[in-house]
Amino acid sequence: MQDHRIPLCVDLDALIRPRLHLEAALALVRAHPLRLFVLLAWLLRGPAFLRRRLEARAAPNAADLPYETRLLDELRQPANGRRRILLARWNPAFAAAVAAHVGGFDDVLVVEAGAGRAELLQQRFGARGYDYVGRGADDLPAWRLARRAVVVNAPARVARQAQAQGNVETVIDPRPARRRAWIRALRPHQWAKNLLVFVPVLGAHLLLQPEAMLRAAAAFACFCLCASGTYVLNDLLDLGADRQHARKRTRPFAAGDLPAGGGLAAAALLVAAAFLVATWLSPRFTLVLSGYFAATLVYSLFLKRIAVIDVMTLAALYSTRIIGGAVAVPVEASFWLLAFSTFLFLSLAMVKRYTELRGLLDGGHSSAAGRGYTVADLPLIESLGTSSGYLSVLVLAFYINSTASEALYRHPQVLWALTPAFLYWISRVWFVARRGQMHDDPVVFALTDPASYVVAAVLVGVVVVAI
Repeated sequence: MQDHRIPLCVDLDALIRPRLHLEAALALVRAHPLRLFVLLAWLLRGPAFLRRRLEARAAPNAADLPYETRLLDELRQPANGRRRILLARWNPAFAAAVAAHVGGFDDVLVVEAGAGRAELLQQRFGARGYDYVGRGADDLPAWRLARRAVVVNAPARVARQAQAQGNVETVIDPRPARRRAWIRALRPHQWAKNLLVFVPVLGAHLLLQPEAMLRAAAAFACFCLCASGTYVLNDLLDLGADRQHARKRTRPFAAGDLPAGGGLAAAALLVAAAFLVATWLSPRFTLVLSGYFAATLVYSLFLKRIAVIDVMTLAALYSTRIIGGAVAVPVEASFWLLAFSTFLFLSLAMVKRYTELRGLLDGGHSSAAGRGYTVADLPLIESLGTSSGYLSVLVLAFYINSTASEALYRHPQVLWALTPAFLYWISRVWFVARRGQMHDDPVVFALTDPASYVVAAVLVGVVVVAI
């Protein structure tokens, strides 16, 4: 790409990692879910009509988009008199914004890709009078008529077709290993939350019964599959907000490491597999899993924007895992267990929001994108979160002092040792958050915190002795 005698023509889609039209459709659905039916109506009028409507409605912010790093580095080198032209297939205002953000372009042309673009470039610059950078099948005519072709992040089939034309100078494929990216997108570390399905089994002292453990394990698998599917879907719906976040902008879909279309397919397959296993367990468990899935969707589309309601929903989703485990086995999920979990998980949800706002405050921002909070809410969130955590310990103390514990444990008085352990851990979580050292996901913190493992060992030991 260093020949200065002929212009370098760069297709906009080769410069930007994600496929923008699908992302624009997702952004419309994210803002107004009922517009899904509008999108279907547009699609019935043809792909070209759909593209034009999306171009007019949902152009992203050029500064937030992930770009192809190697290509970007090349464009930011001194041009030494060589003309650089950005070729776009959708609205000129967005193309101009990208050109201004990236820098180094002398001109912007808006023309549909395909044979028409190739003919236009040949008419303007002459036969073999330009170098062309593209990435899609509709760039093949422009590659064929170019002096040199550069293939960026193209599907394997398209890259082979381009190379068969004999003028490909460079193939840029900066994507990380897809397997590693998919593992990150599915967030298997979050499956630790689903271990809550075993809590009713533990509470009913059924850990040594194979059938109960098998059914609980199946419930665990259902929640893991469903959760990963909803994580993928949530990431797709939150692309704009994630790209404005210091850490979340590196998530596979936000960074453009994985295609949005593949994400939609993966989410559908994961959720379908979860419900297939759920039907084997029981209709009641399928109903609980349906409620969990519906709640996560409503949370992603609406509730996460509403202060307080969002953390209450997160706490309810934690408790739903416990209910699911109880229904799957089946055993009774006691009032005490559900009350304790509600307050404890509300506290952890508050930690999550507190940490996000603390990061925004440190970064000089005043509010969270796509959330219902401002940094001025930090003291109130801290107060509510710590109070909720200590209330969970109070519920535990009432349970230990009740006849319910006497019916299940030979030495219920030993359970009193649980209260200082929980008090310490909850206090530690909030101390770490207050000092700005908390990971923005409390689950990740707990999985990487040695003190949390010690507390967990103490809790298990106390329960074993009490039994």
